[in-house]
Amino acid sequence: MQRNKTIKVKDKTFSVSISERALKRQIKRIAEKINRDYEGQEPVFLAVLNGSFIFAADLLREIDLPCEISFVKLASYEGTSSTGSIREVIGLNIDITGRPVIIVEDIVDTGLTMAHMLETLQKQNPASIDICTLLLKPEKLQVKLDIRYVCMQIPDDFVVGYGLDYDGFGRNTKDIYTII
Repeated sequence: MQRNKTIKVKDKTFSVSISERALKRQIKRIAEKINRDYEGQEPVFLAVLNGSFIFAADLLREIDLPCEISFVKLASYEGTSSTGSIREVIGLNIDITGRPVIIVEDIVDTGLTMAHMLETLQKQNPASIDICTLLLKPEKLQVKLDIRYVCMQIPDDFVVGYGLDYDGFGRNTKDIYTII
């Protein structure tokens, strides 16, 4: 069955930019690196909802380490652009004191959400914090971040699919689509 090369989400049209096959290949590559880097440790994966839920599930299936996963929900988007303000919606529900933490994010663009999250998590005294993102928009970064695990870098285009959304819609595709 051939998937659509274009989709319509609400009032916008998108075309395939990253295939499911390419995504899975990059996720496997990153998981292998995490498995090596954290050998002998028990990291906590902290997935940022809602966008990272599919990425986090696929990533964790490739992780061979004893680990835990927890979820937080932060909001900084409205429609197709970042609002610039971040509000924490659902907080961390496990103790990360002395534990290595890997933040699992769907996309890092301005970096403001991630900077806020790092600041919040540091107060809980983890052993370390690393960032793992599916997508990175390096041209859009407004803050300096040390992002250890990047599956793919993309241009500053608006994307949907594979967990990423446009006003809550479009998350349920296997590929990633770019706005036309």
